[in-house]
Amino acid sequence: MLAKRDTHGLWPLFAAFALSGGLSLYALALARANHSPVALWLANGALVGWLVQRPLVRAWPVLLASFVGIFAAKLYLDDPLLQCLLLGACNVLETAIVCHVIQRRFPNITPDTRFTDLARVGVLAALAASLLCSLAMMCILNWWTQMDVLMVANTLFRAHFVGMVLSGSTSLVIVTPYLWRAPLARIGILARDLGMLAAITAGVLVEPRVPLVFLVYPPLLWLVFRHRFVGMVIGVAIIALGVSLATTLGIGPFNLVVGVTPAFRAVMGQVFIGVTCLVALPVALALSEQDRLRKQMQESELRYRLLADNSGDLVMRIRANGDRMYVSPSVKDLLGWEVDQFQRPRPDLIHPDDRERIAAEVVRLRMHGGTTTATYRLQHKDGHYLWIEAFARLVPSPDGDGAMDIIYTGRDVTERVRIEQALMESQSQLRTVTDNIPAVIARIDMNERYTYVNRYVEHVSGEVPAEIIGRTVHEVRGNALYDRLKPYLERAYAGHTVMFEYETTYRGKPMHFQCHYVPDRDAQGKVRGVYALTNEITHIKNTERELLRIAHQDSLTGLANRRYFSERVPAFLKQAQQHDIAVLLALVDIDNFKTINDTYGHAVGDVVLAEVGQCLQKLIREGEIVARIGGDEFVVLCNDINNIKQAQAFVQSLWERLHMTIDTGVAQVTVSMSVGAAICMNELSADAVMKFADDALYKAKEAGRDTYRFLAHGFGDNDGNDGNSGNEQIKLRRVQ
Repeated sequence: MLAKRDTHGLWPLFAAFALSGGLSLYALALARANHSPVALWLANGALVGWLVQRPLVRAWPVLLASFVGIFAAKLYLDDPLLQCLLLGACNVLETAIVCHVIQRRFPNITPDTRFTDLARVGVLAALAASLLCSLAMMCILNWWTQMDVLMVANTLFRAHFVGMVLSGSTSLVIVTPYLWRAPLARIGILARDLGMLAAITAGVLVEPRVPLVFLVYPPLLWLVFRHRFVGMVIGVAIIALGVSLATTLGIGPFNLVVGVTPAFRAVMGQVFIGVTCLVALPVALALSEQDRLRKQMQESELRYRLLADNSGDLVMRIRANGDRMYVSPSVKDLLGWEVDQFQRPRPDLIHPDDRERIAAEVVRLRMHGGTTTATYRLQHKDGHYLWIEAFARLVPSPDGDGAMDIIYTGRDVTERVRIEQALMESQSQLRTVTDNIPAVIARIDMNERYTYVNRYVEHVSGEVPAEIIGRTVHEVRGNALYDRLKPYLERAYAGHTVMFEYETTYRGKPMHFQCHYVPDRDAQGKVRGVYALTNEITHIKNTERELLRIAHQDSLTGLANRRYFSERVPAFLKQAQQHDIAVLLALVDIDNFKTINDTYGHAVGDVVLAEVGQCLQKLIREGEIVARIGGDEFVVLCNDINNIKQAQAFVQSLWERLHMTIDTGVAQVTVSMSVGAAICMNELSADAVMKFADDALYKAKEAGRDTYRFLAHGFGDNDGNDGNSGNEQIKLRRVQ
């Protein structure tokens, strides 16, 4: 019956049984052999990545196999039968809760999924499920009768929560191919970096005299920058396994605190593992989000290139022997060569460093067909090199001889490559800086005095730890910052774990921090101080703001882009309906813009677009929206037009003032516009308003361009259209 429920056979059930049982047996046997609590419970999260990709109603056989594995492990260790059944059920329920919450929010995890949101939902789900599971286990085992119940609950909860986060994220990465495919292409580099992290982790954990565990952060962050999620997940897993072994066996720096119980050592290890996740996860999420946005931008550019008609790009049809049967005239503007000079094969024009790579791409295309895209350097007739982005497709020859020709399209991307190189250089500098991301670790006693501060504080504030120890938080941080920190300190002294963010200025530089206050408890569970773990996240905040700006602004004109316009229009229309006012939308299209590009080149065309954008920006008023939504198409949206007559006057004024002669430095270009406008009342559909304006623009172009057309919608009989009836009446205002 189970085999019929699982389309892949019985192997997933055996795998779930072995995985859950093996991890459970490892954790329980290690803890009992050393008479310490379980430091890291990985069994529950190991199936999250597997099960979150399928509905739970179809995954119950795997959950049942996992339950049997945990039950068998505990039974093997001679636990009571009823206890084995109940605890196994609790663990399976914890896994099911996390999977269900993630599935409700993210039914399908795709390359377009925002991993920041996925991580937030996963962590919150793990937090809630671990808490419920821990409480249930305490009831089953009667642990509430023990004197150190809070320590036991704390250790049990942390073991499940940290283990769920680590094993759940690891399994999700393993079963999501697009998260690990690219890093595994560099398996040697990944193995080297992981080996370095493992060696450093082993070194700092076997050193029994000096607490050097913070030294694992630089190689971990290096893994995150080089290998993204794969580096973070495997790196944190290595550190977590090492820390859990060290705390369980009672060796290494976590054994430096004299007189603590094995349970308290497990808590210290769990806190360190949690801090490690907090250091690496925000960086990995920000970099992955940046990669996702960059990939979307590249895919959008490629689709636009393929759909562009009659562009000024270099277009060629190339035979198998290399002869160019067709070369577009744009080769003159692009590379300075005449068409007949470019007809024969010219591999000598390819930069020597790129020739072998491009030759291999051509051979691959000839052998396997399909398409290929390559960026390489091509020599201009003047002698300098241009970066060319080429798109090639293998197609049957139109000559009908059965041969296969290559259709080649190339465009100058020199400026873009320079920007990308500058960006790569900037990112390299950023990596150098963030290799030493500050993680300030301090301990504050019950009198609010620092008893320990690590040396990373020198990189943040310039203060020396010896000058801080013995002073109060108020004395070190000053009045303003202390007033913000005091409420969180009071909550930590009351026994609560507190996480918060704050912004302050050090040495004249504003900085943003994420702080984690953890109560320091003695063997009886009484709070005797606070551990403060502070990470600088200034660069992450700056990156988020920059990405938001790039996503909503057109880089050429400085105007809003189509995405920003599409996001604002629904709220704009809703506000207009609430206040019972009209909305005017005008589409502005540059007449014969392709002719300008073909005649003067794309650089002149870019100057024209920028000038038109600046002119439109000057014409609009506060509260109105102007955006570039296409190659040479702009849109103006306003809601302060009171009537049709005023709207028509505004459109006519807009059209008249957009007539201009632009000095491009190459030639004086006279520009005219076609404008299509629509004024609407009580219209909530952005698509409908755009359709009305687009119809008006079509009429303007149909009338010979250099004119405008105007539509009114939703004004009833008052708009003067006798030829329509009903509630939706439209009138065309024609310019004579």
